[in-house]
Amino acid sequence: MTAAGGHGHRPGALAAVDAVDAAVDRWFESLRGRTGPDTAATVVSGLGDQGVLWMLVAAARGRRSGPARRAAVRALGVAGVSSALVNGGIKAVVGRTRPDRSTLELAGAVPLREPSTSSFPSGHTLAAFCAATVLSRPGHPAANVGLFAAAGAVGVSRIHLRAHHASDVAGGIAVGVALGLLGRRLL
Repeated sequence: MTAAGGHGHRPGALAAVDAVDAAVDRWFESLRGRTGPDTAATVVSGLGDQGVLWMLVAAARGRRSGPARRAAVRALGVAGVSSALVNGGIKAVVGRTRPDRSTLELAGAVPLREPSTSSFPSGHTLAAFCAATVLSRPGHPAANVGLFAAAGAVGVSRIHLRAHHASDVAGGIAVGVALGLLGRRLL
């Protein structure tokens, strides 16, 4: 079994994905075990759990009644429902093994909830990029950059915490943005 993919020796493109995953994981090793990065990763990952961060964003957007509130509620609903259904379906089909967390030692970090589903794609990342895409607005570049930076931070936190391989996060980004664009069209 490889540390990156959990599938042993794999040919071609899958071996290349495993190699990239292993290289990214080795890079993160220099950050793991340090209070600042470990705490930041657990906090950001926790905010991404169950869509808490995106509920807060939608609540801030919808603090006044009217079209902005209705759009924020619809956006959050589309992002939540579509990402949960699609993520669960893909995970059931792919069934990828999660990274080995048995040797993970985090400095002063909040205890983590142990994931119970398969690894691909990263559901936190998928939901984050879906929500950021649906909640982004034309003509508001600074706010949109903030949304996608927060979504990116969620994805990075999942790699740091060894909850996912880098390719799981990349898959979550791709599927999340696609769902978000579809959700925007539906809205």
